[in-house]
Amino acid sequence: MIRPIEIPAQARVARSPIESAMVLAAGLGTRMRPITDQMPKPLVKVHGRTLLDHGLDALAAAGVKKAVVNVHHLADQIEAHVAGRMEPKVIVSDERARLLDSGGGVRKALPALGTGPAFLLNADSFWLEGAQPNLQAMAQRWDDDAMDMLLLVSCTIKAVGYQGQGDFDMDSEGRLKRRGERRIAAFAYCGAAIFHPRLFDGAPDGPFSLNLLFDRAIEAGRLFGMRMDGLWLHVGTPEAIQEAERAIALSAA
Repeated sequence: MIRPIEIPAQARVARSPIESAMVLAAGLGTRMRPITDQMPKPLVKVHGRTLLDHGLDALAAAGVKKAVVNVHHLADQIEAHVAGRMEPKVIVSDERARLLDSGGGVRKALPALGTGPAFLLNADSFWLEGAQPNLQAMAQRWDDDAMDMLLLVSCTIKAVGYQGQGDFDMDSEGRLKRRGERRIAAFAYCGAAIFHPRLFDGAPDGPFSLNLLFDRAIEAGRLFGMRMDGLWLHVGTPEAIQEAERAIALSAA
């Protein structure tokens, strides 16, 4: 049976040597309007918990001790929400003055993340677990010699709330390549990854998208994917909240 992502605190066991993470929570959430006119998207609730807490709970269950969370849109609400959280301990990266996009936001936070590999989550990354928690499986799959980044990907036909054409195709060794023009790809990026800070060597200053670094890693043969075990819930619109709630109810039936 597919299980919800949250794990009771007493059952949490550190199983990963990766103890740092970055959570991207600074976006404007325009597709979630009008909800996000008054509330940042990471604080939208699904199954009784905020999207941000679902992600932080998964990181805690994987053994992460420290998570950097960047803020911009309605930043005070997110800061108040994470204040005092200890599993993982949250460090706020303030982007109120200038929104740095996904790549620029991570680059700014690198000094707080350390010199080794770290998890990376979109604040709305949400899924129902399969037999093994996905973040723990990713940590086991990580190969520092071969990879600069490992993405959690979902087969598009098994995703709830996803309407796109996929992002990547994957070879037998797990290397990813971009979807071709006017083609449908087998896998979509689920907003969870492991990366090594060397991925940002030579990255530009200021705002830039992580897609720039995805493409560099693809060219070097160092962008890999791991297929999700479970069900991805793509919560991108108000309507998708209800779809996710239905999927969770069915999984528990």
